[in-house]
Amino acid sequence: MTADRWAQMVRHQVGLGRLLPLGGPDDGAWIAEGAAGAVLGRAAADGAPGVRLGALRIAPADPEDVREPVVPAPPSALPPGELRVTADFAMTADLAVTADLAVTADLAVTGGESVPAAASRLRRVLATAATDRLGLAVAEIDLRLTDLLEADEPAPAAVPVPQPPPAREPTDPDEIAVTAAALAVPGVVRLTGSLGGLGRAVHIEERREGTALPRRHVRVEVATGTDHRAVDVARSVRAAARDALRDRPTVAVLVTAVG
Repeated sequence: MTADRWAQMVRHQVGLGRLLPLGGPDDGAWIAEGAAGAVLGRAAADGAPGVRLGALRIAPADPEDVREPVVPAPPSALPPGELRVTADFAMTADLAVTADLAVTADLAVTGGESVPAAASRLRRVLATAATDRLGLAVAEIDLRLTDLLEADEPAPAAVPVPQPPPAREPTDPDEIAVTAAALAVPGVVRLTGSLGGLGRAVHIEERREGTALPRRHVRVEVATGTDHRAVDVARSVRAAARDALRDRPTVAVLVTAVG
């Protein structure tokens, strides 16, 4: 592997962010934090006018309160459990400031809306998108106001979301079978090759897991469309990949992009 190819692979893997549990422990699915954040950012832009979402982070709500997934997780993936979304935001504000009046954030208004009300509106938008568009088990959303904007201040140019590299064409017969099965699932836009290098979307390995007989495990990496909930697509990919192989292996799915 060339130095440029290695550097590109590292950039893509870093761009994924944390691998978050998608659904619950029985779903065997994960989503890249970058992909989830992009969906939440689009939802905020569409559903919360006058509010601008800033830096966003998704992490376990309680690192001690997690469960063991039913299938082996992707490398470094977080175990299933409830999540906390932490985000900065800015809002437009019309403020009357005098020399002897200290205006606090709670007194700021945008179109007659207080900061707590705007934060509550943004929180609802993010919670709905996390549940209805993705399937994340979000228990808490913590928001912090970081800036007040002029009403006519132009929005900054959208930062393009890094797209995971497309998967290379498989040559192994079992990888070909799983690839075809995954691509046939409604909501799958393409297969990607970010995790594990070499541009592979389908990873097949044997695991003993403390038993006398080895059992194969498959990991499939996909990009999903915005017209299907990500966790539902992942569940269907798991079933399709399992049924595509005669030994019906365990399957984990990683969603690397949405849209």
